[in-house]
Amino acid sequence: MLKIYNNLTNKKEVFVPIEAGKIRMYVCGITVYDYCHIGHSRAYIVFDMVVRFLRHAGYDVTYIRNITDIDDKIIQRANENKEDFHELTARFIKAMHEDFDKLGILMPDLEPKATDHIPAILDMIEILIGKGYAYQADNGDVYFAVNEFNSYGELSGKRIEDLRAGERVQVDTNKRDPMDFVLWKMAKENEPFWESSYGKGRPGWHIECSAMSTEMLGNHFDIHGGGQDLQFPHHENEIAQSECCTGEKFVNYWMHNGFVRVNEEKMSKSLGNFFTIRDVLKEYRAEEIRFFILSSHYRSQINYSDEQLDQARSGLERLYAALLDIEVGDVPKDTEYQQRFETAMNDDFNTAEAIAVLFDLTRDLNRAKAENNSDVAALGSLLKYLANLLGFLELNPAEFLKSSVTEEGLSNADIDLKVEQRQQAKKDKDWALADKIRDELTSAGIILEDNAEGTRWRR
Repeated sequence: MLKIYNNLTNKKEVFVPIEAGKIRMYVCGITVYDYCHIGHSRAYIVFDMVVRFLRHAGYDVTYIRNITDIDDKIIQRANENKEDFHELTARFIKAMHEDFDKLGILMPDLEPKATDHIPAILDMIEILIGKGYAYQADNGDVYFAVNEFNSYGELSGKRIEDLRAGERVQVDTNKRDPMDFVLWKMAKENEPFWESSYGKGRPGWHIECSAMSTEMLGNHFDIHGGGQDLQFPHHENEIAQSECCTGEKFVNYWMHNGFVRVNEEKMSKSLGNFFTIRDVLKEYRAEEIRFFILSSHYRSQINYSDEQLDQARSGLERLYAALLDIEVGDVPKDTEYQQRFETAMNDDFNTAEAIAVLFDLTRDLNRAKAENNSDVAALGSLLKYLANLLGFLELNPAEFLKSSVTEEGLSNADIDLKVEQRQQAKKDKDWALADKIRDELTSAGIILEDNAEGTRWRR
């Protein structure tokens, strides 16, 4: 029984699709004016994992991930580059697809661009104005009247009165209320625009997703996802304008992934503390990045560091090492491992616990290999099958491990095993064996660092 943590109710709920056996799902995509960074990769690896597992569970999933290809940042960057904004966005859409392909992020079923859906956006704005939920201000911009929607703040838990009083609200004399947000912006000189009954302009950010999601998935659909930073105001505003326009509930389950942090701050372009996916891929393999992302629960905050990625590399190599010299074949059915794996994933997509099951399976596979047990092929096939559901172990084990061995042929997994053996020797007070293992590793170019928490190693 699948349970999803619903940010609308702030609790885990049993997932019940609107239509039996089918799921309609929308995830807010990239604003394409620069290369994607590791913070972006978390969101789209997470929702790729969600879609993979839902399909494994037998659901017919329609997955939409949009592209924002017009906004202030895009216009500014295009002007700085002295190029047409279409050229800028086309270049970074191509780069995004290249990065996502390398990370094993599957293409969504549909990937709408905001600029291709201007008529739908204008239709929604016209309905909102007609119902009294939106208005055109003196400066020509069209705003949504937040005060007209009684449920505003339900998703984020924010009160309009508190937001009005907060310093974060910028004063705009064109608005009737400081909390109102723009649906249609009048174009400034030398800016791209579309013709409308309100004048030459372009859509606001929030209305894009409402128009595209309802046009492709209907007024009411199952899952809406995105980064935690989108919960307010973006997703809050989506709910307000969508439900006021259609008169129906917008989305049943709201999912938000946690931030990637650097030195306890959210990774973002505005803070300048981001690492692009393509730069990180120069030092780490794609599956290592994916393993790093999915080793933590999707709702948690994670810290980016070389040490974390090194640990991901080590863990992934241990899994690959277990598959060496195994001819995988038919996957055994209804095993305890698969039941535990699926139990973890059905508990709000708990990939950390699912990966722990993979390591338990690896341990038993290694034991079976040591004993020359007839279960080796079945266990290996199951390990690869379950790991593939998370996007791991999709490469040839020998090729994957080749680039991370010492001259003496020690992989990261081999080193981890020797470190564990040395720690056990120290517990047993077998100092001679502990020293012997240290000497072997030192000769192989491995430096051991003992501390109160255990032993760390580096090449």
